[in-house]
Amino acid sequence: MDAVTIEYFSDVLCVWAYGAEARMSELRRQFGARCQLHYRFIPLFAAAHERISDAWEEKRGLAGFGAHVREIARDWPHAPVHASVWDRTAPASSVPAHLLIKAVQLMERHGQLDVRPGDEFEGRSVVEEVIWRIRCAFFRDARDVAAQAVLAEIAAEVGLDAERLRHWADQGNAHAELHLDMEARDRYQVPGSPTLVMDGGRQRLYGNVGYRVIEANLREILRDPQFGEASWC
Repeated sequence: MDAVTIEYFSDVLCVWAYGAEARMSELRRQFGARCQLHYRFIPLFAAAHERISDAWEEKRGLAGFGAHVREIARDWPHAPVHASVWDRTAPASSVPAHLLIKAVQLMERHGQLDVRPGDEFEGRSVVEEVIWRIRCAFFRDARDVAAQAVLAEIAAEVGLDAERLRHWADQGNAHAELHLDMEARDRYQVPGSPTLVMDGGRQRLYGNVGYRVIEANLREILRDPQFGEASWC
């Protein structure tokens, strides 16, 4: 097999997906065009305050969850977490950020991206750079990425055309794309964020999965196009 498409499901406010960016970077570096990452988004934090408050009601709510997130990332030099995250800075929803990313994906698909990845993108595509900057804006810099003003600043930093982005959002196309992501989530029975779906849904890797596990699965699929089919062993 010449190339494998990986459908990568996550929520931009998921700390595990933020930390997993190092693995995605290594996949791009090791496999190049043989690994096609298709980014899909699920509404894990669509109503972030309610979700966290319900689960952490007896553990200091948002402040307690923030402390939990910082503990998770304590040994992640590649993915620092600001002391204010989920405490003083608590986005109401991940949906506005997901819609921006969907609009950028539509611009890419229709050949409307004037931005060319530079050295500062570190091997990321324009879409991947937007995703990464949104995650960094929240987790590293404690910016409220549910706010349209913050998202507009991030888009401008990348060099995206505001009018074209607005077109895809205003016409409902970005919303439709996000709905298709949720249909794909249900079709593949994606359990949460992050989840890698490979080989048309035959392989599903969920959660804090090590890079070597991802690499082994990918190499096996590339080696054997029938990987995942019934066999005698």
